[in-house]
Amino acid sequence: MITTDELKVQLADYGTAVKDLEEALAIDASRKRVQELEHTMSRPGFYDDAELSKKVFDEVGDLKGKLNRFEKLQGLYDDAETMLVMLDEEYDPDMVPEAEEAVNAVGKAVDELQLMTMLNGEYDHSNAILTFHAGTGGTEAQDWAEMLYRMYNKWAQAHGMTVEVLDYQDGDEAGMKSASMMVKGPNAYGLLKSENGVHRLVRVSPFDANARRQTSFASLEVMPELDNTIQVDIRPEDIEMQVFRSSGAGG
Repeated sequence: MITTDELKVQLADYGTAVKDLEEALAIDASRKRVQELEHTMSRPGFYDDAELSKKVFDEVGDLKGKLNRFEKLQGLYDDAETMLVMLDEEYDPDMVPEAEEAVNAVGKAVDELQLMTMLNGEYDHSNAILTFHAGTGGTEAQDWAEMLYRMYNKWAQAHGMTVEVLDYQDGDEAGMKSASMMVKGPNAYGLLKSENGVHRLVRVSPFDANARRQTSFASLEVMPELDNTIQVDIRPEDIEMQVFRSSGAGG
């Protein structure tokens, strides 16, 4: 059984990580920014500009989500620290497993939040559009494509995200030929972008009467949802104008 001294060492390490995360995530600045945005939202005429109001709502939602995750981590740390103090004051061997579970919960939350700090790409914070295509192989490949579709759907829901089905084309006998869905949630694209590519499955085919092993392929394309704030600058020197005139009557 792990000792309380070992748990204290673990929690001390996590405490350092919590402080580092507070600085990396700019928690104080984020709280002030939320207050500023909420003040902006309370101004008369704010909702007259639908595009601006949506942008502000999205920023507030992202900031509050980050703050809630950090406050949850801080709460887990405080709970674990309290349990260890109680064990110091009055040792109870039956409480040690519970304290260990509390410390492990802090470690898991630290890992999750540290991952979020690494998602700092240009579009990592965006929603993700996932497009699935069955490869060659008929029903076998179409069944594998649907399995992938269900897997990512369940993953999104398990991580507190929502899924909007954009397109779905059924397979000939089973599965699907193609489908598109949008995963909505904090850092959805950042978390899913590495899944882009061709996915392979090797199994004994349930569609083969001879029970032979089959290899199936399905492609997954992951794209960020883009808004209309992106600006494209075209330099005058890059524009070429060509004029053509008819050489005779009637063109």
